[in-house]
Amino acid sequence: MLDLIFIQLQKNFFFTDNGRDWLGDDSPSCELNKVEIAGQFFGFPYKHASNVSDPEYGNKKSGYDFVDPLLELGAHVAPTGVSFYEGDMFPVKMINNLFIVLHGSWNRSEKVGYKVLRVQLDKNENVISSSDFISGWLKDGEVSGRPSAPLVISDGSFLLSDDKANVIYRITYSS
Repeated sequence: MLDLIFIQLQKNFFFTDNGRDWLGDDSPSCELNKVEIAGQFFGFPYKHASNVSDPEYGNKKSGYDFVDPLLELGAHVAPTGVSFYEGDMFPVKMINNLFIVLHGSWNRSEKVGYKVLRVQLDKNENVISSSDFISGWLKDGEVSGRPSAPLVISDGSFLLSDDKANVIYRITYSS
C-alpha cells in the first residue's frame, strides 16, 4: 500500500510515503519527497528510499530516472500527515517548517514511530534538520496513542488527531 500526503509550499509539492513492507525491520525507509517539476518519478515499486531495490520489481526497467527522497524517515514509521507551519503562535524559527506525523509501526519486532517530527527547511526548501517535536505515545514498547494528522489552524496552533485514543489534541505555544 502506498500512502501519499501532499502539501504545497512556495513553489513545490511535498509528500510523504510509507516504505514497502516485508523487507525486514530496518528497511526500507519511509520518505519525505519534494516534487519540483512535472513528470518526476520517485521509484515505486522498483526502488524504495535512496538505495533499496525491490526484490520483485527492482530488476525491471521502469523507463524513468528515479528521484531520491529529500529525507528518509525510518523504516515502518508510517507517516500519515504533514503540515507546513505558517502561523504566528510558535517561535519564528518554526515558520516554514514541516511537521510530519509518524503513526507508528505494526509489523516490526520493536515498535517505532508514534510521534511528530519537525523538519526545518532552508530558503531553497532543502532539509536543514529534523527532530522530534512531540513524542511520548511509545514508552517501553507500549503504545498509548497513534498520532494521525496535523492541521494548522487560523490562530497559529495546530490540531492533531490520535486514532488510538480517539482524541484531537490542540497544540499551542506560550513563552
